[in-house]
This record gives sequence, structure tokens and C-alpha cells, in this order.
Amino acid sequence: MHPIARLAIVAVAAFSLAACGNRNEVGSVGVDWTGNDISIEALADPDIDGVVCHLSFFNRSFIDRLSQGNWFEDPSYSALDCSAVGPITVGDISTRGAGEEIFREGRSLIWKSLRVTRIYDSANNALVYLAHARQIQQGSGKMSLSVVPLNGLDVTWENGAPTPEPAVEGSVLVQ
Repeated sequence: MHPIARLAIVAVAAFSLAACGNRNEVGSVGVDWTGNDISIEALADPDIDGVVCHLSFFNRSFIDRLSQGNWFEDPSYSALDCSAVGPITVGDISTRGAGEEIFREGRSLIWKSLRVTRIYDSANNALVYLAHARQIQQGSGKMSLSVVPLNGLDVTWENGAPTPEPAVEGSVLVQ
């Protein structure tokens, strides 16, 4: 067998095995006869106990990959919803405006990934979660946003609560 063909078979087998048995998968809904699915995963925030996000995204089937010819890429579309599922304990998180990435999953062989970034909104005392695709070039505007307000919840800050920043002009400060 030709070495390139052997490499292609190994790559397809590895991707197939990687897609099987995701322990965070909540469910999967078939959307057409070719086997394309929308998968839903539960993502616990690794630095914040008591917050869980549910992320849904499109998984292309083998038949779709065969008919479309683009073997190594899934669409960037996703949806995200996060909620408090109990008392919240905030660990060591970034309070910078750029936030920090809490989840990453490849959506192509090399260049594209689906990510979830957490940003702390100190003016409104809320956790903002952004699901987005990241690519080397031609970035995508496809995104989804979810907010977990911390006001009125049982929240413990392990390193002490950050001092609230004044609200940005035009924004609403919820008290």
C-alpha cells in the first residue's frame, strides 16, 4: 500500500475513534438522512464550581464529507447556554477584559477550533461566556453568548472578590 494512502487511513481511523464516546456528550440529534448531527456537550467551568455550560455544534457525517469533498473541516456554527447549578465557588480566574479560554475542540485537521472563553464583567458582577470559532486566517463572526449574573447567588471567591469597576457609560449596572 502506498505510504500516503496508509497515512490517510490511519488519520481517518484516529478521527473516528476520537469522535466516539465523548463522556461530556449530553445528546445528539440527527438533522438529515446523511447522518449529520447536532451534538450537545456539558462543560463544567474548570475554575468555577457551580457553573455548567451546554454547548451545541454541528458534526458532519462520513457521507457528507464524501459528497462535499472537504474531509477535514466541520462548520463553525455553535450555540451556548450557561447557568448556575448550585452554590458558586470562584477560583483563580482572569479579570482582564480578554478573559480566558475554558474549552477548545478542533473543527478541522489543523487550522480551525471551536472555543469557549470566559470573561468577568466586574461592572455588572457577571460571568460572560462566548463560544466562537478561531482560525489562522479569515476569522468567523459566528458566535454565541451566555451570561451568568452573580448578584443574588450564593457566591464564594477563593481569592477575595474583585473590586467592582464603574459601569461603562451607556451600560446598565444591576444591583
